[in-house]
Amino acid sequence: MRSVAPVAFGAMTNDGRLIAVQNVSRGTIVGDWIRVASSSRDRTVGLLRTPEVKPGEGLWIERSPSIHMFFMRYPIDAIFVSKELRVTKIVPSLKPWRVVWWARGARDCLELRAGAAAESGTQVGDELRIEELSASEPDTGPVSSG
Repeated sequence: MRSVAPVAFGAMTNDGRLIAVQNVSRGTIVGDWIRVASSSRDRTVGLLRTPEVKPGEGLWIERSPSIHMFFMRYPIDAIFVSKELRVTKIVPSLKPWRVVWWARGARDCLELRAGAAAESGTQVGDELRIEELSASEPDTGPVSSG
């Protein structure tokens, strides 16, 4: 997975963790430039200060079986994932000012551009795989898919 476009995640504290997420069950790439939010601040702020989520981008929120969309300006796809990396719930095109109170069996949440879950064919029960990327790699963003 290589990247070619800049990413605008200015709100994150940027601990340097980037991952790529593959759907093993479908043989597809869910996101190839995903920031990891592990601190309390990053998990709370999430994507709030990002103007948009581009194809291939996203945010993996650790320890977050529920999310809110307060103050968001655009819809997202929310994919909730168990500790075994199984998809437990998908909320497509989650609109601003909505809340997902609790996704049964989920530990983490992957936030993507609206429509990205369907584009990757991701469904409840699918197995995901995470590949750690180095923030110091020469790549500058996700591969453009069109």
